[in-house]
Amino acid sequence: MKLTNKDREFLRRLKELLERKGLEVRLKTDGRGLSRIVLVGRYGDKLGSHLHLTRQGVYWRFFHICEAYISAYESIYFLESTFGISLRDYALQITRERIALRKKALENASFLTGNEISRRQTGSPDANGQPFEK
Repeated sequence: MKLTNKDREFLRRLKELLERKGLEVRLKTDGRGLSRIVLVGRYGDKLGSHLHLTRQGVYWRFFHICEAYISAYESIYFLESTFGISLRDYALQITRERIALRKKALENASFLTGNEISRRQTGSPDANGQPFEK
């Protein structure tokens, strides 16, 4: 499961709130012995407004992100118990390369957005970049 841009934005805002509002992340174990990661603190209405979510949305997105995090470690555990840690260096190298490519693509996209002609304009552009009217 991959994190979306909404998840990344949520985490960025949540980090700010964790630092300012005294919220914290804890491990909670239920009566069956199953553990989960929970967000603890006074939520109030302001938390939802800062995160642009309802209170239930805050719970859901935090749970969703923590499950993705735990799932990633389960995959790593399975692979390393099968192959040992010999693949770890390769995986880290590939991850660094992908992150660098993603950053480069974002920089290029932000550059192009300012210089690109809208695809919704009619006709083909003339030599000055202005669309011909049909």
